[in-house]
Amino acid sequence: VALTSPQDISALKAFKASIKPSSIQPWSCLASWDFTATDPCALPRRTHFTCGLLCSSDSTRVTQLTLDPAGYSGQLTPLISQLTQLTILDLSDNYFFGPIPASISSLSNLQMLTLRSNSFSSSVPDSLTQLKNLDSLDLSYNSLSGSLPKNTFLMSSLRRLDLSYNKLTGSLPKLPPNLSELALKNNVLSGVITKNSFDGLTQLEVIELSENSFTGTLEAWFFLLPALQQVNLSNNTLTRVGISKPVDGRSDLVAVDLGFNKIQGYLPVNFADYPMLSSLSMRYNRLRGGIPLEFSHKKSLKRLFLDGNFLIGKAPIGFFSGDVPVAGSLGDNCLQGCPVSSQLCSPSQKSYSVCKQAYGRKPRP
Repeated sequence: VALTSPQDISALKAFKASIKPSSIQPWSCLASWDFTATDPCALPRRTHFTCGLLCSSDSTRVTQLTLDPAGYSGQLTPLISQLTQLTILDLSDNYFFGPIPASISSLSNLQMLTLRSNSFSSSVPDSLTQLKNLDSLDLSYNSLSGSLPKNTFLMSSLRRLDLSYNKLTGSLPKLPPNLSELALKNNVLSGVITKNSFDGLTQLEVIELSENSFTGTLEAWFFLLPALQQVNLSNNTLTRVGISKPVDGRSDLVAVDLGFNKIQGYLPVNFADYPMLSSLSMRYNRLRGGIPLEFSHKKSLKRLFLDGNFLIGKAPIGFFSGDVPVAGSLGDNCLQGCPVSSQLCSPSQKSYSVCKQAYGRKPRP
């Protein structure tokens, strides 16, 4: 007598039927799914349904569908919505293609949705924002396009969002209030990064927005997000950055990468007031002026990349005294007295003529 709910069996049959038979290897989980021989949730499992599924304690409902990375190819059937007790759906590292079915919104108990490293296309379904219990959403390394759902902020339980390596366009919407990790690397997102998108995000620790097309000024509020630890906004088109001192001198900020933008102005001295900052990159921007002495006195700083700018004056001697062992590069600037023997001064400085042209006169600190 079958224990598994008939609607779950029907959904699992439809799920397997949507996979190309030629992509189901004999040793894979799906190859062991034989609906004529064994009930999917029956125990003990010996030769059938050996993996890919977990069921409820009474063996009546499927609660987890986690495929092995066996090269399965096919579309994700909309009938997946019948598995209404699913808490985890993980199809990562396969060859699923086509749209993500909007019917996934019926999986109201879903806590983790991982479709990473497939070939899903079309847009991110707006209906995903109805998943109020979802803790982690990973759709990275696919071919998703269009803009992010405007109601993304309604996903009140979401703590981890990764949509990196897709073809997403448009600006950032208002983000879910309980996010701790945000990764949207390598898309085509654009516009100014506004406070409205990040308003109320008191638990956000990691922001990965590199390799997009964000423009304009990154304002001072950004680095004052209370839980912020790591920021990567490299390879965008930012032109200005505002940095305030941390509130009451307290901040968990450890690493900042703003390299390969078009940031103008002086190197922000207030970064030196962030007590735990150990890695800072502002390489290949359009920075001018000198390197503040505060950076060479900062004991927490272990990595500093300022190469590829138009910094002038003398490189702070503290970087070469041995008191503060800093790795990185001050090369390809207009600095004086940067010891050739130091790895920190590689590559060599810009030529005098290039520096003079950049400043329109003899460069002076």
